[in-house]
Amino acid sequence: MSGLLVMKFGGTSVGSAERIRIAARLVALEAANRPVLTVVSAMSKITDLLLDTMKHAEAGDGAGVQRNIAELEHRHTSACLELLPPGAQPAALEGIHALIGEFQRIVVGMKMLGDRPARSVDEAVSIGERLSALLMAAFLASEGVASQAINAADVIVTDAVFGNASPLMDLTAARCAQILQPLLRSGMLPVVTGFNGASVDGRPTTLGRGGSDFSASILAAALDASELWIWTDVDGIMTADPRLVPEARVLDELSFSEAAELAYNGAKVLHPRTLAPLIEKGIPVWSKNSFAPEKPGTRIVPHIANALGARAVTSMANVALVAVEPASPALSGVRVMARTLDALAGANVEVLALSASSYRQSFCFLVRTGELAATVAAIESALALELAHGYLHPLEIDEEVGLLAVVGEGMRGTPGLAGRIFTAISRERVNIIAIAQGSSELTIAVVVRRQGLEAAVRAVHQECAMAG
Repeated sequence: MSGLLVMKFGGTSVGSAERIRIAARLVALEAANRPVLTVVSAMSKITDLLLDTMKHAEAGDGAGVQRNIAELEHRHTSACLELLPPGAQPAALEGIHALIGEFQRIVVGMKMLGDRPARSVDEAVSIGERLSALLMAAFLASEGVASQAINAADVIVTDAVFGNASPLMDLTAARCAQILQPLLRSGMLPVVTGFNGASVDGRPTTLGRGGSDFSASILAAALDASELWIWTDVDGIMTADPRLVPEARVLDELSFSEAAELAYNGAKVLHPRTLAPLIEKGIPVWSKNSFAPEKPGTRIVPHIANALGARAVTSMANVALVAVEPASPALSGVRVMARTLDALAGANVEVLALSASSYRQSFCFLVRTGELAATVAAIESALALELAHGYLHPLEIDEEVGLLAVVGEGMRGTPGLAGRIFTAISRERVNIIAIAQGSSELTIAVVVRRQGLEAAVRAVHQECAMAG
């Protein structure tokens, strides 16, 4: 849609009545000049509260369930009463109570079953975003901006992978044309829930970690938006985590590829899949701070001319290194690797880095600690025969590691950069355990001892002169 701006607000940006008010006024300011669609996350900490409530339900802890539901209701009714004028409160409160009643119905069912079916979890956890959308739309309407809350389950069509669904873009575009475009053409401002969607047959799904960013990019691509603005609580995408590197600075501009690599390797500004729907259409993205909207933020574009050297360094601490080694040269390491990766794909495990030895036919890979149990179970199932008969050594697992990734489109044209990075790390007496570099030379990933990770990040940032 010509001139359309999609604005997405994260949990801290809608975390209270005051933050919703500020976000809504940022939206209204832009909507005075062009069509705007807004995507909202749940209020900060609400998703965790919903998930915790479901755990209590599964365990049969009725008191814990009721305690959490009371907190959920208090948080949203208080925000409603603070946010809205008296005349707008009754309808909003009725909507809040209806959504919380829907959540309560689901968790009561979980308590009766003693289980949390994945489909029910997806349906229940999206209540947080639906409550945020209700409050944002109600406040906009009270300010004279025609607005309507939209459940993304009605417009984003996904596969049926509960908990980590992927969009079906053709079907989603058709739904957007049917539901959202008429609203936008009529001057209405849709407030769409982030994070959730529904399968082709209407079963509720969610889009995985950080899925609200992904929702916004899906809708921007489906509607041919001109821009996507992602509002968070930081000034933009930085050269490093400022908690680790105080001199880190905000990057004015990044390429899609650089931003995606940073996200994939631990930067917390964007969901790793956020940029995928936008790349083909070249829709630019801004990462901006709703707590300091006067700051320009970081612009993410298809390509950057004359990029030089490394642009940023990021890290992940909650990772584990898994090593697989054949015990006999008669066993094909390539086939073992293929079967291992196939098993991980089937378990929906994300491999963060992979390194292999050509002679011993051994290999190791990095996964998130939260996915380690699923990783081990998948490999032990797929390679049960080889492990039982000693054709493979027992899996080696090291959880005392961290991942450091250096990203920059200009690294290919910078001779000696990899050597300087490794030298900088070694000067800090940090042991390098594994190295992985993609064929594009866009990213150098290094696995180090976790206790040396922060020192390594600071050393690389300084060596690559990222501060200025």
